[in-house]
Amino acid sequence: MPDPVRRRSRRRFDDDDPESTFRKRDRHRLSLPEAEAGAAVAGLPEGDRWSTWDEPPASERGPRPYPRWLVTDLAAADTELGVLKTGKEADVFLVRRGVPGTDRSCLLAAKRYRDPEHRMFRRDSTYREGRRVRESRVNRAMAAGSAAGREMIARQWASSEFAALVQLRRAGVPVPYPVQVIGTELLLEFIGTPDGTAAPRLAETRPAPGELADLWGQLVRALVTLSGLGLAHGDLSAYNLLVFEGKLIMIDLPQAVDVIAHPRGAEFLDRDAANVARWFTARGLSGASPAPGDLGPLLRREARLQ
Repeated sequence: MPDPVRRRSRRRFDDDDPESTFRKRDRHRLSLPEAEAGAAVAGLPEGDRWSTWDEPPASERGPRPYPRWLVTDLAAADTELGVLKTGKEADVFLVRRGVPGTDRSCLLAAKRYRDPEHRMFRRDSTYREGRRVRESRVNRAMAAGSAAGREMIARQWASSEFAALVQLRRAGVPVPYPVQVIGTELLLEFIGTPDGTAAPRLAETRPAPGELADLWGQLVRALVTLSGLGLAHGDLSAYNLLVFEGKLIMIDLPQAVDVIAHPRGAEFLDRDAANVARWFTARGLSGASPAPGDLGPLLRREARLQ
């Protein structure tokens, strides 16, 4: 049996944002945004809202069959417990969805993309190069960077991540179950323990040699499936891979790239491979098949780029 994962003493949640913060859920409760302006919250404590499960169309709810742990009751309420992660493009909050007066509840991660008050996403134009919407008016607004355009971009990133997660979940790639998307809020399966402790990121762990090789094997299988679908994560690193109960789980996929349609698709695929290969090599991975240096060419072949 492999040794248990040991955590580093220093926590870091976003390799693109070293100053991103983690706040304990017990420190304070925040207020949930209302799904619709003027939505009725009568009978609920201040800061809560009724479950938004029935608000998006079926195409914007997670794939069937719905997991048994997911609370889909219309009588359920959402309670925000605090901040899990802050980042440049989005913040992630811990939410409990439960039926008042019963023990039926589940924990969700609510990822909220920045509103028009914030600056444009730093890398948006790079990833959006191969991702256009049909309405020319929308494309013009996004290109102009107007408030309406920035709102459209935030919605597009949330919708794009939801769509990628649905596709990957169906293909068997280890990703959080995508519960639903409404506007700029994406609700996901919370990966962690029932007390609200989030699973560590791969970068926060120090796997023993046997476990390191096992995690590498899991990652290669996931990336082979991903590239076989013609996709690259687009920003893969040890900071957007979780380790929970010995399983590797891929997160943060708003910028998933179609490697065929995007003019820089092969470049994104190679960069993803190089980033994770570098991390595993630095931790002493040896004798693995494929070797870390062979991952990029393998993924290119799976994506039929060579």
